[in-house]
Order: sequence, then C-alpha cells, then structure tokens
Amino acid sequence: MVKLSHVNHDRKQMSPVNHDNPLLQLQDLPRFSAIRPAHVEPALDRLLADNRDRLKCLEAMENAADWDNFVQPMEDANELLTRMWSPVSHLNSVKDSEDLRQVYEACLPKLSAYHTEVGQNEAFYRAFKHIADSPGFADLNTAQRKVVTNALRDFRLLGVGLPPAKKQRFKEIQQQLAQLANQFERNVLDATQAWSLHIEDKKDLSGLPDSAIAMARQTAERDQLPGWKFSLDIPAYLPFMMHADNRSLRQRMYEAYVTRASDQGPNAGQHDNTELVHRLLELRQESARLLGFTSYAQVSLETKMAASPAQVLDFLRDLARRSRSAANREFEDVKRFAGEEYGRYDFQAWDLAYYSEKLRQSLYRFADEDIRPYFPAARVLHGLFHVVSRLYGLTIRELSDIDVWDPEVRFFEISDAHGVVRGRFYVDLYVRPHKRGGAWMDECVSHRRDAHGTQVPVAFLTCNFSPPVGDKPALLTHEEVVTLFHEFGHGLHHMLTKVDYVSVAGINGVAWDAVELPSQFMENWCWEREALDIIGRHYQSDAPLPDDLLEKMKSAKNFQSGMQMVRQIEFALFDMRLYCDFDADGEQSVQGLLDAVRREVAVVIPPHYNRFQNGFAHIFSGGYAAGYYSYKWAEVLSADAFSRFEEEGIFNPQTGQAFLETILEQGGSREPIDLFVAFRGREPIIDALLRHNGLGV
Repeated sequence: MVKLSHVNHDRKQMSPVNHDNPLLQLQDLPRFSAIRPAHVEPALDRLLADNRDRLKCLEAMENAADWDNFVQPMEDANELLTRMWSPVSHLNSVKDSEDLRQVYEACLPKLSAYHTEVGQNEAFYRAFKHIADSPGFADLNTAQRKVVTNALRDFRLLGVGLPPAKKQRFKEIQQQLAQLANQFERNVLDATQAWSLHIEDKKDLSGLPDSAIAMARQTAERDQLPGWKFSLDIPAYLPFMMHADNRSLRQRMYEAYVTRASDQGPNAGQHDNTELVHRLLELRQESARLLGFTSYAQVSLETKMAASPAQVLDFLRDLARRSRSAANREFEDVKRFAGEEYGRYDFQAWDLAYYSEKLRQSLYRFADEDIRPYFPAARVLHGLFHVVSRLYGLTIRELSDIDVWDPEVRFFEISDAHGVVRGRFYVDLYVRPHKRGGAWMDECVSHRRDAHGTQVPVAFLTCNFSPPVGDKPALLTHEEVVTLFHEFGHGLHHMLTKVDYVSVAGINGVAWDAVELPSQFMENWCWEREALDIIGRHYQSDAPLPDDLLEKMKSAKNFQSGMQMVRQIEFALFDMRLYCDFDADGEQSVQGLLDAVRREVAVVIPPHYNRFQNGFAHIFSGGYAAGYYSYKWAEVLSADAFSRFEEEGIFNPQTGQAFLETILEQGGSREPIDLFVAFRGREPIIDALLRHNGLGV
C-alpha cells in the first residue's frame, strides 16, 4: 500500500478509521480488493453522523466565524465525505454488480439529503456572510476569498432563503433527482449490454478489418459462443458501422444502438428512459422556479462563464451559421459518392458511416486501420508522458503493488523538476463487461495543504478502448489516442493544482464551460510530427509513422468537419432548449424540441424511431444539464490557447511553463476569463477554432 505523501499524523486522527471497514481508512489509497457492497452503507452512515456532529459545533459561531475556526473545518468535513464516497462511485461505474447497485441507490438519498441540509443551513450561511462582510475578508488570499464567494452563491442555489415548506420540497426534489439520474445511467448500461449481434456465417464479416473480427471472436469465446459476437459498445459498434459490407446487418446494429433504453427498436420498452427524462426535466424546472428562476438553464449558468441562455444560443447559432454550408456540401458529397460509385441511391442513416469511410479512403487513400499498428497502447501512454515531461518538466513513473479493481489497471506518480510528488493516477484503458461506456477523469483524492501538511491528489483516468486480442498488444485508433490525451488533460488540471483549498483546487470550482479547456488543449499534440514521433511507433518494428501516412492523416483531419460541427451544435442546442422551453404537454416536448433543433441546424435527419435523447447521459445523468455547449465554448479557448504554442513552438518550455502556472496550477481560484487573459494576453477569439476545423475565418 502507498501512503499519501506528507499527510501529517494529526490529519489522520481526524479521519474516522475503522479497521473493519476499508472505506473508513481514509489515510491510504482505497483498498479496492477489500471493499464489499456491505461496507458502503455503514461507512456512509458513520461519516454522515460524524460530520453532522462536527458541523453542529460550528452553528453557534456565526458572528465570530473566520477562516480557521469555521471555513477550514467545513472544508475538512466535506473532503472526508468526498474521499470516502469516491471509490464507491468509481466502482459503481467500472465494476457494476447487482449488490453494489442496490446499496449505491440506497445511499444516494442520504447523500443528497445531507448536502441539501448543509446548503440550506441559515446559520452556516450567516457565518459565511459575516466573513465576507468583515474587514478581515480583504486579508484572505485570492483562493480563500473565492471559496467564500462560491459558498454564498451555492447556499442561494440550494435554497437557503426559502421558507420551510419550500425548503423541504427542494430537498425532496434533490433526492429524487439523484435517484433518477442514477437510474437513467443504469438503463443505458443495461440496454447496451442487453443486445448483441451474433454472427456464425463468415461471409457476413465481409469488409470488416481483422482487428474488429478478432475482437468479436474473442468476445464470443468469452461468452462460450461459436462464431463472432458484436456488442453495442463503441469499440465494436463503430468499426461495424464503418466497414461491414452487409447492409442489412448494419441496419440492425444501427436500429439497436439508436433505440437503446427507449420504447422503440428490438428491445422496445426494456430499460426505457422515456418517463425518466420527462421526470428529470420536470423536477429540475420545479427546483429552478422554487429558487425564483424561470428555467433550469438559468440555474445552470449561475456557475458558468456564459451570462445567459440567450448568449449561449447566440454563440451556438453563430457557429452553426459558419458551419452549415460546409456540412450540407459534405453530406451531399457522400450521398453522391454512394450513388455514383456504388449504386446506392436510397441512402439511409446506417449508410452514412460506411460510405463516409469509403469516400475518405477514396480521397485520401487512408483508413484508421492503416495507422493502428503505430499506436500500441503502451507506447502511446509512454509517449503521452514524454510530451507532458517536455511541456512542463515533469517525471512520470509507474508504481507496482497497488491495490486495483481490475488486473489491467495501472498506477503512476508525477513528480516535478525538484522531485516533489505532484500527483498520482490510476489508468483503466479497456472496455469490458459491467463497465460504463465512454471515457472520463474523476477525483480519487484532492490536493490540499494546511498547517498539518500537504495531501497529494490522485485521479482516476478511465477509457473504453479495444483490449489486447490474442498475442497482439492493444492497438489504438488515432481517435482513441486523442481521447487518451483529452482525459489526461483533465487529470493534469486535477493533479498539478497549487491551490491549497479543496473546493477551488484542481477542477473544483472551475466554471463548467471552462473545465474542458485543459483537456481539449492536450488533443493538439496528437497531430504534430514532433509529438507523433514520440507517441506513435510500430508495435513490431518500432518505426515512426511514415511521412506519407502522416500527411494522409493530416489531410483527412477535417474530413466532414462541418458535419461534425453541426452535430455537436445540434446536441448543445437541444440541451439548452430542453432546459429553457420543455413543456411535456405542448409542442415543446422532448421529441418536439429535438425535431425543431434538427430542422434548424442538422443536415442528417435520422429515422423516426431514433431515440438519441434516451441515451444522452451527459445532460441527464452526467453533470452537463444546460451545459453541453461547454465543449464548443471551451474549444474556442483551447484552440486559441494552443495558437500561442503554434507561434512560439509546440515544445517551447517557457510557453509550457506559462500554461502550467496560469491555467493548470490555478484551479478554480480565479475566474477562467482572467486566467485565459493572463496566459494569452488578450480575450479569446474564435478564429483558431474555425481554422483548426478547416472552416475558414
């Protein structure tokens, strides 16, 4: 077991150590092999009771509150709870089981009730107000003042000023929302795993790359089936849709995927999220009105850079205006190509990925499978660490004998040029059963520093890439390489912070529409020759990516970029309009709003049975409600930030140090626009984003 660096004995004493419950041994990294579902609820109950006792003692000091006697103890109590719950939440995502589900769902109302109870405590609010209004507030440092002002905002957003009956109703809503969001996520996972395509006739594999066939064979063998099994997990689904010559099988895969967790498709009515979506929207709207807002979108934007829903809608529509003509042209090109070259004039949604890939290969003589051999996962990880080392002067080394939840999980430590440990992180790369889809970074332990010492932050980095097959290593697509860099950018933001207070350290307290800046920023190195020489080496010969292949890859980079842009704008507009305008009984229904957005910006209109919304976890269970626009908003920031590296050198150490000091180390201690200006010397402009997407200025 590895202890967290410099954690003083006094800090350990305040942690509720219980040698019989690994979730209460908070001075160490989580003991994943020892955690059982039966440990979860007792640990949470114990910690909630302890926290309530601690906080009760603080209620009487509202008129004498200061940082040391009030805010710091509040921070400590919150950090203990987060620290205990983090491994539980993580296991719920990466190692799902029925027993864990039940206890996790039983605990969500308790957590929600506690947080709302604290957020509605008027004595606590008055104590923070006393600190903010006192002469000593000016003596606090920038991060401390941000903690206090954020807390006052959050008290308001949790209903501290409501009368008792409305407070109680708000509390009930928060509990229900926590349970409904969790159920939404469960339904998507269950629906994804409930359907698969089992192939026994080899001719039905025509067109598929060897890597996809081998993975499908391995999946079938795991499930003791003959032939090949294709799941709806992205590493299986996307290659099938892009390469399978059998059109009827592509149609079956498409229909199963776009109707997951809905009332349509082959598993219609199973794990259906339709009513959950309506209830989530209704409850969020009700909570907003209790707080005095007209829509939940307004509540969401209280913690973001954007000032109003109108500003977000204008931003998205401006991007759509700049992109839609290119998107229309690209869509017409692929339809014309399918007709002229393959006689496919009745073009359907399940043809788009297939003929787009054929067109891309025709134009650029390039396919993703051509470059897979140059991106073995172990080499990419090593290359990523080398890129980070050159940018920020960091050293990353692997640690062994760490307790993990799966044998494929690895663990690393980051040190700076002075040998100081700045962070540690788990890496879980591969898709497997009972693991939520997608890719994400999450906190295991947060950075903090006080009189007792420093706590080293720890991150979870989770992806769902194609695993090793047979005796071959895992070979990544370039898109998967980009995904890994993206998530590590989030991880660096979490781990490299120098802010000493948890609630504004790392990604905490960062406006949600700026939190994607460090992640999208890291993606840029995946396209640079100097970086690719480090990242990409052939898994057999160790040869670098050939010049001609790199040129083809870069030429194809912006293939259908207009279509990709309007697709993301469609999602973001739908999200924002849902949380502004939803009316279950009128024309502003979920499907009605989605159809209206598609008429406005989309160039690809899917079949009537498509139920994309029923699997849109980002906005219903993933924290992006009325915030999906953040990806495009932050992409403006990241593209403009990288343009400074384009001007000064992609590995310029002074530029790297400037980004480290002005962005990564600052966490949420200052407003993101101020941090951006400190790095770039001016406010952001959209030109770099459009140029990077091949859409002109």
